[in-house]
Amino acid sequence: MHKAPWLTILGLGEDGLDGLSPASRQVLDRAEIIMGPPRHLSLIPETGAKRVEWPVPFADGLPILSKLRGRPTVVLASGDPFWFGAGSVIARSFDAGEWVSIPGQSTFSLAAARLGWPLETTLTFGLHAAPLTRLRPHLSSGLRTILLLRNGQAVAELATYLTETGFADTTLHVMEALGGPRERARSMSLTQALLETFEHPVCVGLDVAGDGRALPKVAGKPDDIFETDGQITKRPIRALTLSALAPRRGEHLWDIGGGTGSISIEWLMCDPTLTATSIEPLEDRASRIRRNADSLGQDRLDVVHGTAPGALNGLTLPDVVFVGGGLSTELLDWLRANLLAGTRLIANAVTLESEALLAAWQEKLGGDLLRIELAQAGALGPRRGWKSAYPVVQWSVTL
Repeated sequence: MHKAPWLTILGLGEDGLDGLSPASRQVLDRAEIIMGPPRHLSLIPETGAKRVEWPVPFADGLPILSKLRGRPTVVLASGDPFWFGAGSVIARSFDAGEWVSIPGQSTFSLAAARLGWPLETTLTFGLHAAPLTRLRPHLSSGLRTILLLRNGQAVAELATYLTETGFADTTLHVMEALGGPRERARSMSLTQALLETFEHPVCVGLDVAGDGRALPKVAGKPDDIFETDGQITKRPIRALTLSALAPRRGEHLWDIGGGTGSISIEWLMCDPTLTATSIEPLEDRASRIRRNADSLGQDRLDVVHGTAPGALNGLTLPDVVFVGGGLSTELLDWLRANLLAGTRLIANAVTLESEALLAAWQEKLGGDLLRIELAQAGALGPRRGWKSAYPVVQWSVTL
């Protein structure tokens, strides 16, 4: 453990030195090395410190920074380094006693102040290094959100994406170089945005409007939002399964026999801290799971093409396991032998053989057995009747 932090992560605005507090200026003056992207370095005057440009991709800068360990070093970051900024990545790479952070004014705060939007009810997204599809679960008419984008060209990409998803009446509030002498803010339609050019750094406030489809916030999303070959846990069963999986912050799921990926994708939609791995033996289905995850903004899903239990070796152990396909004695034996105590296991069965297997394991390990029988009204000649789906038996147990 270092006696005093050698590294300062300093939040810097577009106003450069003028926006820094006296304490931040003193840190800069004492620094032996100042490291940051070229744009950030250009915002401050020479201090006599050695200047090191942070490379692209960002991860390549961490080994360079680690070689400076012990020398008074300042890393320049935009605004608040811990709000979709570089701070959290740097902090994970060094001991807590090695670094200290002095945040500046965040772009989100500046944008909300320009727009008059309350931040507590405004969604914020850092999309400078993430796909625009991250927006998809949240898009609905009336939504207000502030986005950080990677560059000026991304504004046109955003306008195109919103048009394609049915929210063509959205108003864009495009703000460039907020807080600095180059600041410019304009409100425009999506069509206008396609014709304009914008300078980096840029953020956009969205007043979302249009006839686009808003996705429900509860478990059991509509089946037709997923691309499928028919192998999908249907909406009512999926809602009950998500309830049994009971996701909690920070947990990791194994979705064994992923099929369409609907279970793991909905799991991820429950909270941004959740992660998941979907294991699927068929290559075309594994590719389909990846496409579904990408289109619905769930890029945190890892897809493994392979057959369990062999494909499970070497994977990060989960907090929760769902078995939706490939249920066998061999798989259950492997899970019991290799999973940590306290892992939750939920398995769904449709065939008589898999039902019998779950009944036997429930007698051995305990847990709850639930039989789910659903029927839907449909045409029966000139009248209507109930058409029953195959019953599903669900076993839930904590190992």
